[in-house]
Amino acid sequence: MEKVQGEMEIERWERSEEMSDAEKKVIQETWSRVYANCEDVGVSVLIRFFVNFPSAKQYFSQFKHMEDPLEMERSPQLRKHGMRVMGAINSVVENIYDSEKVSSVLALVGKAHAVKHKVEPFYFKILIGVILEVLAEDYANEFTSPEVQRAWAKMKSLICTHVTAAYKEEPPGDGGDGGGRSISKVTEPLPQT
Repeated sequence: MEKVQGEMEIERWERSEEMSDAEKKVIQETWSRVYANCEDVGVSVLIRFFVNFPSAKQYFSQFKHMEDPLEMERSPQLRKHGMRVMGAINSVVENIYDSEKVSSVLALVGKAHAVKHKVEPFYFKILIGVILEVLAEDYANEFTSPEVQRAWAKMKSLICTHVTAAYKEEPPGDGGDGGGRSISKVTEPLPQT
């Protein structure tokens, strides 16, 4: 079977490496400091995401026409969504030693975004990259060590792998042609983060 050029790159970032217990502990320790300010961090992440990748706003009727970062920061809808993003990551971090729970949480996120919201899967890689950028800047003391960076790189991979897996599944009773979205249908090149 011949692969299109983008598929091999997608497969490469979809694979997640197993996290060691030490890396899981690092994730929980660094995240506890971040989550203490989850609303502000969530807002910062979404503002940077939407400013740097404005095409992502197409999925948000409540704030898709906002251009000004200050206007975004004041938006109750954006704040609410930022809290949802942070809450989902917090669920993963809280359950990091329970791989089935992590898979379940991320499968729900993936299915909602694939089926209900119809979000292109490459936006998850972008969003997780933006999250890591913001954390590395705002929590520089915690995120400078190679061990922390390696652990969070694995976390990024874990989230992307599980969330995008929902895009590969055909909806029940679909018959294979009724709109089940496949990650291999991405038409834009994957950004480097």
